[in-house]
Amino acid sequence: MHNSQFGRDLEYRNLHWLWLSLVVLALDLWTKSLADSQLSLYQRIEVLPFFNITLAYNSGAAFSFLADAGGWQRWFFTAIALVASVVIIGWLLKLKGERLVALGLALILGGALGNLWDRVTLGHVVDFLDFHWAGYHFPAFNLADSAITVGAILLILDMFVSKKQA
Repeated sequence: MHNSQFGRDLEYRNLHWLWLSLVVLALDLWTKSLADSQLSLYQRIEVLPFFNITLAYNSGAAFSFLADAGGWQRWFFTAIALVASVVIIGWLLKLKGERLVALGLALILGGALGNLWDRVTLGHVVDFLDFHWAGYHFPAFNLADSAITVGAILLILDMFVSKKQA
């Protein structure tokens, strides 16, 4: 493909969505650093009857998937996050006016980079948000996980909205 054609196919103005990714990344790293510096491992601070701040380390993926796999999973999930980040940036550059998709992708990218940073620098992801009800605790998570989840919901919502418009 000729360079001028390549440039016309990309929407560089979509790079402004990366600011949202950077805000998510900064907030995620700041809150995880705060939790890690102020709490002991598994220390619990009750905030509401159904919500605690609890420091936990997760060397696996969501819901501690592969957490006890022996160490190889750190680099496996690092590679996945790197590839996903490149794909997301490429996807953002191709979007033409799809704000809901761009918002979702920016949130997912910020969250993926936050957890990637933890994996590379610490060897695990710092989690600290602990919701519970009637003795059942949802696995602890962090702001990066929240951004990824909200971003995924927005992408799914866009599929339904764009189907109605078609």
